[in-house]
Amino acid sequence: MTSKDKATFKARVCQWAEKLDVKVQSIMLRSMENKWASCSSRGRLTFDTNLLSLEPHLQDYVIVHELLHLQVPNHGKLWKCLMKAYLGDYETSEQELKNHACKQY
Repeated sequence: MTSKDKATFKARVCQWAEKLDVKVQSIMLRSMENKWASCSSRGRLTFDTNLLSLEPHLQDYVIVHELLHLQVPNHGKLWKCLMKAYLGDYETSEQELKNHACKQY
């Protein structure tokens, strides 16, 4: 993982944040043992460095998932509708990530 990889990923997060019209306070990349990402209600996003080795559509799933939590704090109907609106068949990516997690952790 190079600093260029990190910068490219952070730029991708910023592009999605602009598209979703959410304000991001900070973006961090670090090793996380039990999850791909987390966010605070203040807009602080933390992503697992292992995301950098995944396919772009899986990165997008995690990015959009976290950014939408800045608008919708749960996984209810509204959150699911927004995921579908922005990513289409997001459930397939969700399952792929679960498969990666089983191999990874």
